[in-house]
Amino acid sequence: MAIGYSLSIGLNYVDLDHYGWDGKLNAPEKDATDIRVLADSVGFKSDIILSREATRENVIAAIENAASNLRSGDIFLLYYSGHGGQLPDLDGDEDDGVDETWCLFNGQLMDDQIKQMWTKFEEDVRVFMISDSCHSGTVAKVIHEVESRRWRIVSGNIMDVDHYNTIKAMPNNVALNTYMKNKAFYDKYINDVDANKHKFDKNVESKIVSNIRLISGCQDNQLSYDGPFNSAFTEKIITVWNGGKFKGNYSKFHIEIQNLLPSKQSPNHLIFGKQNLTYNLQIPFTI
Repeated sequence: MAIGYSLSIGLNYVDLDHYGWDGKLNAPEKDATDIRVLADSVGFKSDIILSREATRENVIAAIENAASNLRSGDIFLLYYSGHGGQLPDLDGDEDDGVDETWCLFNGQLMDDQIKQMWTKFEEDVRVFMISDSCHSGTVAKVIHEVESRRWRIVSGNIMDVDHYNTIKAMPNNVALNTYMKNKAFYDKYINDVDANKHKFDKNVESKIVSNIRLISGCQDNQLSYDGPFNSAFTEKIITVWNGGKFKGNYSKFHIEIQNLLPSKQSPNHLIFGKQNLTYNLQIPFTI
């Protein structure tokens, strides 16, 4: 019988010493808690890592532990709510010149490393990744200028003047300062990841035999928003799920979430790795 394992990660703040910025957000810890409750309700074994405990080491270890323990037919639900960040693209595989990241408590986790970790999962393990952060359309994006809106800095965070919602993105100056302050660490990290990546066929995706599905908080050229109780995207996930009454497949789930959000934030639905028609047709969160 298949088993389900869920890992929920939520950061309301990051380490001031590492970033020179605390990245204060309101909703991510509650987001992660609510997704854990959802996962528990449908039979997943679930873990949660919040803010100070959501270090690079703890998150990487938890994902690798899932890879070690899940078998063909099992499902891994990976949820993240927090800031999206950026690091220099030293190997030239990004058109925009940067690699995108999750801002974990004591340092950033780069998209290239996340993608490499998928190669550790057995064939036909189903992975459902939900990323409620900026740059999350492919979890490989840059912050694009949005000319139609006006921004200001409030308490160290970028704010939408029209709606006063905190944007879940590391500001550009913070991204640069964080990199320069920790340059030796990040250069070694980036180069180590690149060296590992090129042990494969330059295309890590060709080595992924699990079934990877991402539903993200926004498109490449958009931003994800914090909220008073839940982040905007996660709030709509919970609304559409409706306590388990939702009966469509993943594509319908994505579309109904998208329909509830304003056009400035349109969730992406991305599938890669080994294709699995049965997985595509299942109700979300089916074990």
